[in-house]
Amino acid sequence: MEKESRYRIYSEYLQGKYGQKVYKLPINLPLTCPNRDGTLGSTGCTFCGDEAAGFESLSNQLSVAEQLHQNMEYIRENYRAQKFIAYFQNYTNTYLPLEDFKKYIREACIPDIVEIDISTRPDCIHNAYLEELARVRNELNVEVGIELGLQTANYHTLLSIKRGHTLAEFIDAVQRIQEFGFEICTHVILNLPGDTREDTIETAKIISALGIQHVKIHSLYIVKDTQMADEYEKDRLEMITVEEYIERMIVFLEYLDPRIVIQRFLGRAPRERTLFCNWGYHWAQIKARMDRILEERDSRQGIKFHYLGGKGVFRFVE
Repeated sequence: MEKESRYRIYSEYLQGKYGQKVYKLPINLPLTCPNRDGTLGSTGCTFCGDEAAGFESLSNQLSVAEQLHQNMEYIRENYRAQKFIAYFQNYTNTYLPLEDFKKYIREACIPDIVEIDISTRPDCIHNAYLEELARVRNELNVEVGIELGLQTANYHTLLSIKRGHTLAEFIDAVQRIQEFGFEICTHVILNLPGDTREDTIETAKIISALGIQHVKIHSLYIVKDTQMADEYEKDRLEMITVEEYIERMIVFLEYLDPRIVIQRFLGRAPRERTLFCNWGYHWAQIKARMDRILEERDSRQGIKFHYLGGKGVFRFVE
């Protein structure tokens, strides 16, 4: 008998939605970020390196179609997936002229692409770009998802890591994306310096209250030659232990709406480019420890999801 999962698993969600195995393929565009080029800031987030999140991406000198075809060939041979999600991953993928955005998105709509996912910032969500994505969805029958980097609900931490936005911009972006009916994936980091267990809980509650469909949980890694790397090397950062990180993953799950799909639990980065990543463990080892504790405690996603809908008067109406 197959063991019941204690949280919603992304691969199972995709299997249920598309009726077969679906694999996400990263696309790397020649972009920057408004928090780096002087529009919103000039230094970027303190944890962000020059490559941003593009460690595993192909060169952005290749066209969108070339990147997809190369990745498709490899994945078909090694993982036997036949349908794919085109994932515009690196930097801020709505931070470019609208006509360029239209061109790149439509270039990705090749055979066997069933979905387009756009990774971007909350302060770079404009209706003109959402309207184009709606046209692509309706004309080409391709699903659309938006990935938003929130990182934490604690606006003090957002300011200290020079994120360039606070919680208000995130809420605004979510509300406007929802008007178009696109699913949203929120990225969070559960061990940012200065954040507490209570911040972890509040982040889970905000995401749940906003009706978001997916979440990616990241562990903070320290990339060389970043502002945060300088603080780390000078012993100005207090990093929580791996045991505390596991506890934060668990409590985040416990307060999270059980309908939300978990796309990831930990970040990954090449060892040669980082000063700190996952406490020296492989990400799967940490996740296995979390799974074991959930089992021992008989805990699961959403077990503490009973704080919305006017909990102060529940006893009068139940």
